[in-house]
Amino acid sequence: MIGYSFSEKKYRFLLIVELIKKIVRGLFLSICKFSGNSIVAVGKHVTILGRRRDFVIGKRVKIEDGAFIQSVSVDGIRFGDNVTICQYAIIRPSGFYGGILGSGLTLGKNSSIGAFSYIGCSGKITIGDYVMIGPRCTMIAENHNFSDATEIMQKQGVTQKGIVIEDNVWIGASVTILDGVVIKSGCVIAAGAVVTKSTEQNGIYAGVPARRIKERI
Repeated sequence: MIGYSFSEKKYRFLLIVELIKKIVRGLFLSICKFSGNSIVAVGKHVTILGRRRDFVIGKRVKIEDGAFIQSVSVDGIRFGDNVTICQYAIIRPSGFYGGILGSGLTLGKNSSIGAFSYIGCSGKITIGDYVMIGPRCTMIAENHNFSDATEIMQKQGVTQKGIVIEDNVWIGASVTILDGVVIKSGCVIAAGAVVTKSTEQNGIYAGVPARRIKERI
């Protein structure tokens, strides 16, 4: 096999070129798709669906390739400063073909949503500052009612309690967080966990369903 060298200087140059392209896309999209006070870096094949006034972003926001963000909702989508939405993440509060509007998402400063994650914010999802969300995570702020065995579940409606993730939380890869959960500040949620109940501050949680296995000291 014939090897090749790729200098750090050349790598940095390519990163700068790509960043310039993303900023140009961000400038274009800010005219019609979102409102905010600063330059935004937007990758390729990003889809933003909804009214400009419903999607408000802070400074130095990065939306990477293939992300899908729908702002059609009651409260809209709100990003703080230095937010990163990684590749192919989906943020969806409402149905694509009409129906009841979902609540929306608030994402605090210096927080990120990992690649291929799905944020179903039909019920309100509030994520605090300095929250790290790994790849392929799922949050569903809605539950289908199913208690009546004589009725079609699809016709029994839904409940929406919402999800809250407080500041300084690390959520590992492929975590699922269900409706009604509050993840307290300082928590770590291990990869693959399914969080069905609210947590205690500074706890480390793992498993299906997730349980407290240790405390951060």
